[in-house]
Amino acid sequence: MHMAKSILAGTFFLLYGAAPGFAQDRIEEAVNATIQPLMKQQDIAGMAVAITYKGQRHYFNYGEASKDTKNPVTDQTLFEIGSISKTFTATLGAYAQAQGKLSLTDPASRFAPELRGSAFDGISLLNLATYTAGGLPLQFPDEADHPDRMFSYYTTWKPLYPAGTQRLYSNPSIGLFGYLAARSMGQSFDEVMERTLMPGLGLKHSYVRVPQAQSGRYAQGYAKDGKPVRVGPGALDSEAYGVKTSSSDLIRFVEANLRPGKLDANLRQAIATTHTGFYKVGGMTQGLGWEFYPYPLTVDALLAGNSTQVAMTPNKVEPLDPPRPAPVNAWINKTGSTGGFGAYVAFVPGKDMGIVMLANRNYPNEERVKAAHRILTALDGK
Repeated sequence: MHMAKSILAGTFFLLYGAAPGFAQDRIEEAVNATIQPLMKQQDIAGMAVAITYKGQRHYFNYGEASKDTKNPVTDQTLFEIGSISKTFTATLGAYAQAQGKLSLTDPASRFAPELRGSAFDGISLLNLATYTAGGLPLQFPDEADHPDRMFSYYTTWKPLYPAGTQRLYSNPSIGLFGYLAARSMGQSFDEVMERTLMPGLGLKHSYVRVPQAQSGRYAQGYAKDGKPVRVGPGALDSEAYGVKTSSSDLIRFVEANLRPGKLDANLRQAIATTHTGFYKVGGMTQGLGWEFYPYPLTVDALLAGNSTQVAMTPNKVEPLDPPRPAPVNAWINKTGSTGGFGAYVAFVPGKDMGIVMLANRNYPNEERVKAAHRILTALDGK
């Protein structure tokens, strides 16, 4: 396996000055001991890992962004982050609420005349954002998976459950939330995401549509059979799984979530909203985009909340009334995948620590969760 020279030499990038040697050694040891065997086991061509710990950023880069070009992964390499995009979408919706453009309690049909008279008159924006609309599926049916046909699907869709009673993870659900949030702001989703939200968060190299000038930094993804693949177009793809970003930008997003004090007031309020629990699903609390757990926690508890059963089947929810802010010591996380990429983000505000793991292969969520838990708990001495 080819590894970026920085890691092969046993060093790593560190911003904001040198950390104490003890912290350096502990982070490097924990990351290398976890990621190098993981890449070999899962046949991952390239990974970018970024850690923020007590105000300092650490970058670890492994392997190749493309097997053809042999370009090494760097902290500037662009990866598809799949459903981690939903946390950006959630932040955008919460930002629109902070600006007074919408309320999460609004019916979905308020911003879409196309939906008036449909089931969405009785489904709130919050239901869409928390996958509790009543059984919208994981993906659009093939015949509806196009921007020109999606509203025909929505207007004829019939809920399987009353809104707010069952959680079923769904791209058409949170995707519609993002679409309507952008509408409330009078812009397209791509425009408001790339021109307003991302710059407001201090992100400089994050995209919904990767511009041609940046295409050389865009990693090649690899499917489970090893064939090269990148995400294709679909209805509400930008909103549900469309962000491409680097480890350096994504760790900045994590830091904005950990330490939002330098952001403008509306963004600070938006981030607080995304860290609010609206429903309990077993041991996991569903926030807006993010999902969280009390920390410290066992890896088994974390695996249960990120399991296929939670992601792929309906789960009865316990509404939190009133909604509850995440505790300071919460493990806040999100997985994300496309056909050729696998990503994971986790952070603990009370410990001022977080991790970004980006890979150009879709490998099991279980392995991502175990790796991140091992690294962060090692740093925290748990």
